[in-house]
Amino acid sequence: MVIDDHYVFISGLTVADLSNDHDAKGDIKEETRLVIRELARMLNQEEGSLADVVRVDIHLADLKDISSMDAIYSEFFWPGCYSARTCTESPSIYGGSRLEITLMAKCVSDSEL
Repeated sequence: MVIDDHYVFISGLTVADLSNDHDAKGDIKEETRLVIRELARMLNQEEGSLADVVRVDIHLADLKDISSMDAIYSEFFWPGCYSARTCTESPSIYGGSRLEITLMAKCVSDSEL
């Protein structure tokens, strides 16, 4: 995670990066849910939330998983709260994961608190 005066940047996160990756690996819905929850936790540490996200890059091992991933994604990002998003196929994702998510969110500055 990199933070500047305006944004929080979180590098690609996969379920293999999490300590409980073995149970979810290979299940695109569960991988998506766990990775987004971890991203939300990281943003919360910086007094932010998923509502502050302005850009998301999603890499799927198989683009055919996009509908299943979207079903879970919509639990966290709802209409009116969608960020700019790119979704690509990347067959070799770290640790045998099915997806990797990178995001950028607006920072809450001290003057806004």
